[in-house]
Amino acid sequence: MPSVVDVMADPNSAPEMPGEPLESYAAIGDGRTIALVGLRGQIDWMPVPDIGAEPVFARLLDDARGGCIELEPTSPYSVRRRYLPGTNVLETTFTTEAGGVAKVTDALVVGIAGRLPWCELARRIEGVHGTVDFAWGVRPGTMLGTASPWMEATERGAIIRCGAATVAVVGEGHAPEEPDGTAEIVQLRGRVSTREGSRSLLVVVATHDEPLRLPDPANVDVGIDRTIENWRIWSREFSYEGPWADAVQRSALALKLLVYAPSGAIVAAGTTSLPETGRGGKNWDYRFAWVRDLAYTVHSLVRFGLREETHAALSWLSRAIRANGPDPHVFYGLDGTPTDRVEEREAPGWRGIGPVVVGNPAQGQLQLGVYGDVFAVCRSYVEAGNILDQGTARLLAQLADRVCDLWRRPDAGMWELPEQRHYVSSKMGCWQALEDAVYLCERGQIPGGGERWATERERVRAWVDAHGWNDDIGAYVMAPGSPDLDASVLLHAMSGFDRGDRMSRTIDALGERFGAGDLLYRYSGAAQEEHTFLACAFWRASALACVGRHGEAVATMDRLMGTANDVGILPEMIDASDGAFWGNLPQALSHLALVGAALTIAELAPEVRS
Repeated sequence: MPSVVDVMADPNSAPEMPGEPLESYAAIGDGRTIALVGLRGQIDWMPVPDIGAEPVFARLLDDARGGCIELEPTSPYSVRRRYLPGTNVLETTFTTEAGGVAKVTDALVVGIAGRLPWCELARRIEGVHGTVDFAWGVRPGTMLGTASPWMEATERGAIIRCGAATVAVVGEGHAPEEPDGTAEIVQLRGRVSTREGSRSLLVVVATHDEPLRLPDPANVDVGIDRTIENWRIWSREFSYEGPWADAVQRSALALKLLVYAPSGAIVAAGTTSLPETGRGGKNWDYRFAWVRDLAYTVHSLVRFGLREETHAALSWLSRAIRANGPDPHVFYGLDGTPTDRVEEREAPGWRGIGPVVVGNPAQGQLQLGVYGDVFAVCRSYVEAGNILDQGTARLLAQLADRVCDLWRRPDAGMWELPEQRHYVSSKMGCWQALEDAVYLCERGQIPGGGERWATERERVRAWVDAHGWNDDIGAYVMAPGSPDLDASVLLHAMSGFDRGDRMSRTIDALGERFGAGDLLYRYSGAAQEEHTFLACAFWRASALACVGRHGEAVATMDRLMGTANDVGILPEMIDASDGAFWGNLPQALSHLALVGAALTIAELAPEVRS
């Protein structure tokens, strides 16, 4: 996986089409929100105050009115970038045709005691060689058509208000221009000129529905270094020295960006409404906490020995289910409350591919696999040597009883499809829930009817054996009597449901039916609706290891390392024809699948551990 990329750009030339390629973005964050930084130094996505809020900067979805933060050389240049080692702080080096070289360090700054109570985006501009002239601009948008920004003069200079958000710019050596409060486009802008050894600072500070603190630029400059060191302290706690270590650590850092620190929730992705196909329509908001993603995250982070995130995530999930039960929801808001709000916004979408939506229609579906996910979180926590509290223990006992009754019902499946069916992977998820319930009961972690759970567990297995397998196709099918296949059954090689011949044959059938090289579509017919789903490719690598096909697993993983962009960010989907990114990003499920595959292969194939 490359750590740098060379791109030539001319700031005076018009782009071929609105909307930058999605693979051109790197992500930075502070545990509360996230910003996407493009190759031209522009920030085209940043919600304020948190990742789930209406985005103040959203040119990603609305080229004309979305708003952005710009910092770009004024003459043609090439660009190379990387994350500083062990951090989510981005370093971009610009080299002009005249030979000037300047370095920009981008960070969402954290405080001495953790995240700041406001948003503080810091951009340090350093001269390396010769001179480089930059133009910068801060232009809030319309919050996807819900607000109209305006400029206000204060005794501390001009500020911009947008809905309940307040934005200001401070810095050193950033040469701000006198703002024009009557201009049609509301923005603050200026110039930065670098020379060898120079150092300037551009700081965008924002709050939402609260007073605005204007920081001392010198303190922010120190804060950038503190943020770098804080990331590196976290990375030093990260214990993994197995195969593909660099990619695993980068994925772990990407996942850390999606941990919402105020509550411990795990955000499924950093954006909304990035399309899964050029035809549009399948544009979802993933800025919520899916129980599924949280389960996979906890399982991975426990294996890395990370304590705080796993404890916070489990505690958040237990409280959310108990407060809004009795059954778990598919996903929750970042504060732990369920939401079923789905609204379309008056914005064109990335490259005009709409709709732009806030909310997700999957809420309210019955997804039986969620029960397996809840139990998997708790089992991972217990296997790490921890103890469940009484409230969580009672909750799990109740949920195990519910699974005993619910598993016979049709549901919407893992892929949140509109048709209710007896999805085979959902039944496997119920088996996993009851398997883990018995495990936890036998260890005295939860009370209740272990005998009933064990009996129903075997009934679920018998049902799958009788109805989920198709001899003619030689694979587990999506639903009884259907010739369709479903890549989500691969997860149940990892869960332990099947690591034998049937799963091995299913892996081959999936590749033959809807594989695209090492990439996979999610289910039969998906190729007509969307691009390949990246997580499925890594699940296939994991499943290969689980069924003993270690050499194929390793070779597959080696090739999949090329799917990330230049700084290691993974999307939801990839166009198999050209490698272009589609769907929301950074996508937790993709990074989790990479991490899970690496850990599984390292565990089961000791010959590749070094």
